Amino acid sequence: MPDLFAARPAAYDRFTRAEWAALRAATPLALSDAELAELRGLNDPVSLADVTEIHLPLSRLLNLHVAAARALGGVEDAFLGRPGAPPPYIIGVAGSVAVGKSSFARLLRLLLSRWPDHPRVELVTTDGFLLPGKELEERGLMRRKGFPESYDLRRMIGFLSAVKAGRPEVEAPVYSHLAYDIVPGEKQVVRRPDILIFEGLNVLQAPSGASVVTSDFFDFSVYVDADEEDIAGWFVERRLLLQRTAFQQPTSYFHHHRDLPEAEARRVARGIWDEINRVNLRENILPTRQRARLVLHKAADHSVDGIALRRM
Repeated sequence: MPDLFAARPAAYDRFTRAEWAALRAATPLALSDAELAELRGLNDPVSLADVTEIHLPLSRLLNLHVAAARALGGVEDAFLGRPGAPPPYIIGVAGSVAVGKSSFARLLRLLLSRWPDHPRVELVTTDGFLLPGKELEERGLMRRKGFPESYDLRRMIGFLSAVKAGRPEVEAPVYSHLAYDIVPGEKQVVRRPDILIFEGLNVLQAPSGASVVTSDFFDFSVYVDADEEDIAGWFVERRLLLQRTAFQQPTSYFHHHRDLPEAEARRVARGIWDEINRVNLRENILPTRQRARLVLHKAADHSVDGIALRRM
């Protein structure tokens, strides 16, 4: 586990994989091999063992948190003498590019939706709140994509505020990884879910001078962590997989990379990591790790090898 937790032992309870797995209790495995295969990301070999030992204990913890939040909300409603449905419970999921947070969030969504008390679970990513490509070009930010200044933070805050306020329908923009841009006119409509999972690089960031930040709306937050060089290797391997698949499509933004020799493709991918994603990780993403309630640290083989849970 990272040095952060050794330096601040009083702030966190630390668990080995085996210790965390024991906290599953009797939580059933409501997931098939076929469903898991559909949820896996590129180059992210999540196994049923990972689900059983890591994700199921977490889903149990979150189920307890949701129940407690609803009970507390009921106390306030009774005090104020007003009827009211509980607001959506919002979970933030943060971490580096290529660390596996997207497949983690998809899997968490499915597991939480299998609990009888909160079947309506939505997942929204911050990619949709990136500025459109044309605007990024005009501002000279295309090589800063994913950095704080490349997002429409006002729109992101407005979205979370509306969801938390219980509005019947809230729209989020949609991003295409194939086109590498916002899809004009396409929206993801969120209809008052029991739980919203909000996943992205920047969900735990607190911009200087901001009066409201995204994490103000979170009831729980997770940071998916790994050693930097492991993430770099995963990023390069993912780019090579994309070159053989998505980049082959004429509509892909990176179609011009489709025929690069492997050595050149690796060089290009490593350059993108070193010049863009590593800088963003060190300057903007990793510093937010200590703001998460739960940190899952992944080993070189993608398996979770340590967990740190912040004490209340």
